[in-house]
Amino acid sequence: MTSRPAHIAMFSIAAHGHVNPSLEVIRELVARGHRVTYAIPPLFAEKVAETGAEPKLWNSTLPGPDDDPAAWGTTLLDNVEPFLADAIQALPQLIEAYDSDEPDLVLHDITAYPARVLAHRWGVPSISLSPNLVAWTGYEEEVAEPMWAEPKRTERGRAYFARFQAWLEENGITLHPHSFYGHPERSLVLIPKALQPNADRVDESVYTFVGACQGDRSAQGDWQRPAGAEKVALVSLGSSFTKEPAFYRECVKAFGDLPGWHLVLQIGKHVDPAELGDVPDNVEVRSWVPQLAILKQADLFVTHAGAGGSQEGLATATPMIAVPQAVDQFGNADMLQGLGVARHIPGQEATAEALRTAALALVDDPEVARRLQEIQAQMAQEGGTMRAADLIEAELTAVRDAREHA
Repeated sequence: MTSRPAHIAMFSIAAHGHVNPSLEVIRELVARGHRVTYAIPPLFAEKVAETGAEPKLWNSTLPGPDDDPAAWGTTLLDNVEPFLADAIQALPQLIEAYDSDEPDLVLHDITAYPARVLAHRWGVPSISLSPNLVAWTGYEEEVAEPMWAEPKRTERGRAYFARFQAWLEENGITLHPHSFYGHPERSLVLIPKALQPNADRVDESVYTFVGACQGDRSAQGDWQRPAGAEKVALVSLGSSFTKEPAFYRECVKAFGDLPGWHLVLQIGKHVDPAELGDVPDNVEVRSWVPQLAILKQADLFVTHAGAGGSQEGLATATPMIAVPQAVDQFGNADMLQGLGVARHIPGQEATAEALRTAALALVDDPEVARRLQEIQAQMAQEGGTMRAADLIEAELTAVRDAREHA
């Protein structure tokens, strides 16, 4: 769309759920001839470099993907304070990394607070790449204000907002913190519109749903459905909140003696397979699996309902049991159930009996299959990686035109 290559800078944190959704867009921009730098902690440098982008390394204070999930704490302030502290210490590193190498356009994950500050500092446009749901008209009143009412009454909560506001003002930004991180000037939403609550109230002059930006996953390895497996169930709680041995034991009980079923159980790095006890032959226990390869052959997906897993389930038309663990997963689980393609079972209710009952009902329901096929077709029209790259290039062209006519 644009004939002149540009320098595009992408910013994210070291978390699979925030980096992975952007990678195919970055790969496509590189393929179109742009120079793309990607500011990322060292743990993800190799993954970023594989796209052809140039990693700009900085050191983060956030818990990493291999750390115990308990490091994130349990309250809202426990969850958000580390992002602000990390942003404040990261900004000087990033200023130095981009000294004499300023980009024409900034792309950023929703957690990459320094990116928007830098775009303001450099006088270049910024585009958020959102890996999960976005704010709709009325979101502040319906969700944010009730959620923050109690923390804002505490000294700790007031100190958090004061520190955030002071940091923004030091950098010439007059927005309230809620507006700064919750309301970007422009955003490409890397989830299907089907997963967005109140999608009819989202401002589409700001937010464009491009859907899942999936690429070739063959490098992650393949998976073969065992001979004789009439039904395949995949259980995965993603990459972070996986320390749930009791839940995995319930999954083994639910599917271990179901005739004709084969269970693939991803348990992550924080659980020892020995904690599962005796495992039947039809249960395959792995610390990690090539998820998309399995979902293309699976009959059921038991998922934590993260944005990535949810859209992979929809993209492969796989019925789901949603057992959310944290943050946006609860809302995603409700959305999936509301779409008629999943059952939402809260973690404390996810017994072997509940899982088995839901599984048998889902896989034999023709209406569930029909809805999944309908959503799969809608997703195919959203454009994915190519549309995202086109829109980014359109922004570059608009900026250049404006400069030329200034």
